[in-house]
Amino acid sequence: MTSPRAALTLASPEATCSLATRLADRLRPGDVLLLSGGIGAGKTHFARCLIQALQDAPEDVPSPTFTLVQVYETRVGELWHADLYRLSDPDQCAELGLTDAFETAICLIEWPDRLEDLAPQGALSLGFAMGEGEDVRQLALDWTDPRWETVLTGLTA
Repeated sequence: MTSPRAALTLASPEATCSLATRLADRLRPGDVLLLSGGIGAGKTHFARCLIQALQDAPEDVPSPTFTLVQVYETRVGELWHADLYRLSDPDQCAELGLTDAFETAICLIEWPDRLEDLAPQGALSLGFAMGEGEDVRQLALDWTDPRWETVLTGLTA
């Protein structure tokens, strides 16, 4: 396993939300964020803050655990928030329309391991883990697409 390109300590839920809000303003259709980590590690909280930051009138953002995918209209275009926890086969991801959405929408994917080979090569991977203290989270970011260097400039320092 390679080291993450960047690692952050998020000291509180507010710090997690602040990072998501600042990142939201830099995203565009075709950007895919792969959110991994255990249950309660902060994936959905991060996604909720990011989605609300892109809405003109922030609305309730439920976890897509049971619906699998929630689609939102934002000021920069369509955003798909998917929770793949309950899927057992990557073909189910394609059936949901995710592979098309990777090209045309901003996509936030929780439990991206379910994608297997369908995961976009240019995606930004965000690995959430519990930190020291109840509200502290560790975040590891990794990417191969050079575009993420520019997008993340100033956010990971």
